[in-house]
Amino acid sequence: MRVAGSVRSAGSVRIKKLVMAGVAGLALALVLAGCTSNDALTGKVKDNYSSADGTITTISAKDRGKPITFTGTSDAGETISSKDYLGQVVVVNFWYAGCAPCRAEAPMLEKAYQALRVDNVAFVGVNTIDQPDTSRAFAVSHDVTYPSVIDANSGSVRLAFAGKLAPSATPTTMVLDTKGRIAARVLSQLDSPAILEQLVNDVLAEGK
Repeated sequence: MRVAGSVRSAGSVRIKKLVMAGVAGLALALVLAGCTSNDALTGKVKDNYSSADGTITTISAKDRGKPITFTGTSDAGETISSKDYLGQVVVVNFWYAGCAPCRAEAPMLEKAYQALRVDNVAFVGVNTIDQPDTSRAFAVSHDVTYPSVIDANSGSVRLAFAGKLAPSATPTTMVLDTKGRIAARVLSQLDSPAILEQLVNDVLAEGK
């Protein structure tokens, strides 16, 4: 009976070791996953910055889908809703502070914003990873003056954009028409503010 009891104990120890090894393996997998930009909403895993090819996609007015609707809280603690921008062309940029292409394109986005705001064009950032303090610090250090929604915890804004033209890389820049529909998408870093300005001006011209 003692021998049997010893066997059961040894078996229990072995099972516990296997369980602990499995838990440790899972924890390691989660840590490694956290080192990448894992877009669970699209089922794709991207690298730390961007694995996109810089593709620019435009959609004619007759082929655009339903309006994108979202609500979030900015890094300044203010509520931002897509409803606030109806009637305006809106540029939505998905980014985070540790993303090198995001840092590189920040001055281009701000330059485009300053050029287009006179035409009543709105810009909204969507920070996909950082908390408010980090997002605000980035805005200050890179002279970004338009607001950013903190989407790290809920992912609700990214979910609102899920679909054929999802923001499946970081950075991604979307142009929404006056009805809130996706009119254009730039997948990866902008090459110049002029490209974004042209995309926006094309959408603005639709109402003229």
